[in-house]
Amino acid sequence: MSPAPQESLEIELKFDVEAGLPAPDLTDLVPDGVVGKPTTYLLEATYYDTADTALAANRITLRRRTGGTDGGWHLKRPSTVESARRELAIGFDDAPEDDGLPSYLRDQVVAVARHGELNPVATITTDRTVTAIFDADGHEVAVFCEDLVSAESLLPGGGVNRWAEWEFELVEGTMDLLKRAKAYLRAAGAQTASSTSKLARAIGSQPLETDVRVLPKKATALDLVRYELALHRKALLTYDPLAREDAPDAVHQMRVAARKVRSILTSYPEVLDRAAAQPVSDELRELGEVLGEARDIEVQLETNELLLSRENAPEDLVTALIDAERVRHRRALKSVRYALSTTRYLTLLDDLDSLIESPQPGIDADRPARDVAAEAVGASYKRLTAAQRKLRKHDSWSPEWVEQLHTIRKRAKAARYTAESAAPLRRASFDNAGRVAKKIQTHLGTFQDTAVNREHLAEVAGRVPLTGAAMFTLGRIDAREETRGRKAVKAYRRL
Repeated sequence: MSPAPQESLEIELKFDVEAGLPAPDLTDLVPDGVVGKPTTYLLEATYYDTADTALAANRITLRRRTGGTDGGWHLKRPSTVESARRELAIGFDDAPEDDGLPSYLRDQVVAVARHGELNPVATITTDRTVTAIFDADGHEVAVFCEDLVSAESLLPGGGVNRWAEWEFELVEGTMDLLKRAKAYLRAAGAQTASSTSKLARAIGSQPLETDVRVLPKKATALDLVRYELALHRKALLTYDPLAREDAPDAVHQMRVAARKVRSILTSYPEVLDRAAAQPVSDELRELGEVLGEARDIEVQLETNELLLSRENAPEDLVTALIDAERVRHRRALKSVRYALSTTRYLTLLDDLDSLIESPQPGIDADRPARDVAAEAVGASYKRLTAAQRKLRKHDSWSPEWVEQLHTIRKRAKAARYTAESAAPLRRASFDNAGRVAKKIQTHLGTFQDTAVNREHLAEVAGRVPLTGAAMFTLGRIDAREETRGRKAVKAYRRL
């Protein structure tokens, strides 16, 4: 049976308390609210991680838990929302276990675990008392948990630890309620939690120290490159599991992350040792091509679905433009999943980690970041303007002219990414260059999409036997795409 995962956003507060501290009366937290009768559960969980606790170091927890109302497998990951984590839950009936761990969950964390085996690293037993809080209309807005925790680390040298904590989790409540609860519970004697999760407290794991989060005030070029590489590595790892399951926009965002990492390596060629950086850049290009095929078909499908929705399209045209493309899209996604499951991909991630955590400096590494960034942004913008000047040598709408537009688009994208990589330095000139390049990329990107789609429409017309009505509709769609493309070029030329 295939897994039936349910992902939600877990928004909660966690506090350390003295064992036996009485819980406060929570009725006043919600005007005219009602507090339910406390219910006690015994929760028994086994947590899985690699020997070097790679998941915990990246604020990820994977557990198998029994007891309570949500027994099953739970995968928790960071979220961009304050006080929140993304939680993926799979019931036991929906998750066939492969050697003790569902293969679906292995795929979700493989980009972080890499070559490491996922084995039990801790067992945690929680004596939990849950109190539900309802608003005046009877809606459950939050739950308050009083936990007595006993945790045993299964890692070498690990031991047993016991503590008490409180958790306050939103159900249908607002962030204002969370804010009130924070002050209310602290006034009752609660203290800020010493660890981000029960597992972190059990095994003593902390977030990766090598995850560059703050750029030094007087940053060197190497500081800037490491900072930017770490930023986009995080995006790459975040979208990896989402791309595997074809979540909305995930393939696109993963492709963007891969391109931005590669852009940093090519924009600052003397900051890192070329011999170490070039293989990573080459592998990122290959990854981008695999992701790009799926993304390009996705864009084409979305465009044609929109175009056909405005027509009374014959069934044979729908089959040719939509059904057949969906088959191609599924094949492309299969290629993405295969690529992300290979040793080659995991080695790429390892090598990227090495560039960030143990960089081999190039000749520009110790130079001021602002100086090196100014040179990089200037060089990329110079290449863009040179390509624009070359456009004047060709007759408008000639094949050479159109091809040069594609070159300008690619140069604009490179200039944009280079300027955005320098954004942490807070230079207005960098920001302005990035904004202009983005506008050029956007307009010419639209033109490129229409050009590719029109080629596909022509290919379908020549390959697939269509009815007269279908050919007529195909002609109308092609004309609309031509108009959209010309408008995009006109908008670019106005710049």
